[in-house]
Parts: sequence; C-alpha cells; structure tokens
Amino acid sequence: MMQLYSGTTCPFSHRCRFVLYEKGMDFQVIDVDLFHKPEDIAVMNPYNRLPVLVERDLVLYESNIINEYIDERFPHPQLMPADPVMRARARLMLYNMEMELFSQIDALESGKDKQIDKARAHVTDRLIELAPIFTRTKHMLGDDFTMLDVAIAPLLWRLDRYGVKLGKPAAALMKYAERIFSRPAFIEALTPSEKVMRK
Repeated sequence: MMQLYSGTTCPFSHRCRFVLYEKGMDFQVIDVDLFHKPEDIAVMNPYNRLPVLVERDLVLYESNIINEYIDERFPHPQLMPADPVMRARARLMLYNMEMELFSQIDALESGKDKQIDKARAHVTDRLIELAPIFTRTKHMLGDDFTMLDVAIAPLLWRLDRYGVKLGKPAAALMKYAERIFSRPAFIEALTPSEKVMRK
C-alpha cells in the first residue's frame, strides 16, 4: 500500500492528498507535524521536506513528481494529457507555477513582515496577471479536470490565510477555485487544520 508522509498544513502535501483521493486508490496518509518532523523524513528525502511517497522500495519526494507517478501508475481518471505535446505544455505550466507562485510559500509562512509583504504582493500580481489564462484555457476552466487544477488549488485555498486579496480583476479565477473546492476529492483531502484556513 502507498504511504504518503504529509504535512498537515503543507500546500505541497495537499496536492498529493488531492490526487490520491481523486484516483480513489488504497493508500495511507501519515500526518506529520511540520515543526516536529521525525528523523526518518530526512533519511527518505535529503531536503527534509514533505510530502514523501513510499511504495515498496520506491521513495519519491516533490509533489509534482509524486503526482505524475500516481497518475501514470493509476491512469483513471487521467490527469496529465495523453498527447505528448499537450503533456509537455502542462509540465511547462506546472514549472511556471512553481517558479512564479509556489516559490513564495516559504516567505509567506516565514513570519517575517518584510518577506511576507513582498511575497504577498508578488503572488497577488502574478495571480491577477494569470487570471485570464486560467479562465480561457481548456485545462483550467474547461470540462476536463487536470493536474494543473490540482497544482494551483492548495494555493488558492490558502489566499485568505496568506492575506492575498485579488478583488474584481480575478473574480473569474475565484469562481474557478470554488468549482475545484467543491470536488469530493478536494474536500476529503483537507486536514482539520486546512479546513479552518478559509473564513
């Protein structure tokens, strides 16, 4: 059985839990306190970060890598495009989200006012800039639910917690977010700590 070592408030772990529930597989989530990680996390992941997926002799870390493995191992429903060109474009967009948005998570959670303010402004600007893309691309607001939806959802869920206010320029983005948040797999994937993040 797959085991996912998952931070109870970690947005990257949230992604992996979401995919596991979306796939409806047999798995075990092992909740890990981010501030008191067991020593074996550093043994499994040299960066001592979560999530970590363990399946028999396989140990994986980094949420996008874990999620692609799960998607290939359990292909129904398929979350990455079957077409190689579309799959490459999806990977590029995932990479862009990591560089432009998720790279700010550590600063947003640092507790240091200057870092938080700078990261908050960056995320706000980038989401407003990207909102039209989210609302017009097939894999975002289209009928298909994909890995791109999985990747962005934990950040959108945490906007209030991070103090990110998007306002009218991103109204369509928040409508899109509410559609994801209403998915049964998303609701099941939430930890008790994550459920209280939104007002």
